[in-house]
Amino acid sequence: MFEVVTKRVLAPDIIEMKVKAPMIARSAKPGQFLIVRTDRFGERIPLTICDYDKKDDTVTIVTQSIGISTRKINALNVGEAFDDFAGPLGNPSDLLELSDEELKKLKILFIAGGVGTAPVYPQVKWLKEKGVEADVIIGARTKNLFTYVSEMKEVGNVFLCTDDGSEGFHGNVTLLMKHLIENEGKKYDRCVIIGPMIMMKFAALTAKQFGIPSVVSLNALMVDGTGMCGACRVTIDGQTKFTCVDGPEFDGALVDFDEAMRRQNMYKNNPKTNPETHKCECHGK
Repeated sequence: MFEVVTKRVLAPDIIEMKVKAPMIARSAKPGQFLIVRTDRFGERIPLTICDYDKKDDTVTIVTQSIGISTRKINALNVGEAFDDFAGPLGNPSDLLELSDEELKKLKILFIAGGVGTAPVYPQVKWLKEKGVEADVIIGARTKNLFTYVSEMKEVGNVFLCTDDGSEGFHGNVTLLMKHLIENEGKKYDRCVIIGPMIMMKFAALTAKQFGIPSVVSLNALMVDGTGMCGACRVTIDGQTKFTCVDGPEFDGALVDFDEAMRRQNMYKNNPKTNPETHKCECHGK
């Protein structure tokens, strides 16, 4: 059993938990993910590892309540436990393949949208430990939906933007990226983008316009995390890949986002996954 050690609300319907998971905490790397289940009847849910502490043997996850299963996760309290907490899975960030000297020569921009801020954090934190301070754009619809801002400011240079102009730059993340490059003279060698699929699509297109290589994380497509179910199939540069075993990060310029979004939308009208229609018939409750 994997006990919930701490729990806090980051924003409406967005919960952070630290979970006791010694083996995962000691082996996790930035960019990897977990598959969790609240109980033996629960759905397998992929969650990016948001942080890990080898001294405390804890792994941090952030979950947004969207459907039945994510609400069950966020309903767990301190002292209660997950039935399954499997990981680390997937490939770590390709930044880990570079030497410290190579990293220090790079100007890296991270773009985080929605709960994508949480999985961006371990990469920025890891870079800070290597002596590299990256720029980070955090976008939200309104200021009340920001998460991990104070934590991110401790490890990177943070630029905020909101769709409604309630805090920071008035506009979305792609507009702020353009502003930083065109009006503030920023130059970047690499862009890491994590957030909603539609945001990643247009942020990757914008990066391509400026000749900046981009990396995106497609972990939202996963189901079983082993490549067996095939639900996470994506087309990368014309070839079929599986997000859980080949990713979750891919070259943003090579992803067929339209296909990925169609696959993601397949589940919206499924009565077992749609929170408006799901009555738990699958478990006889």
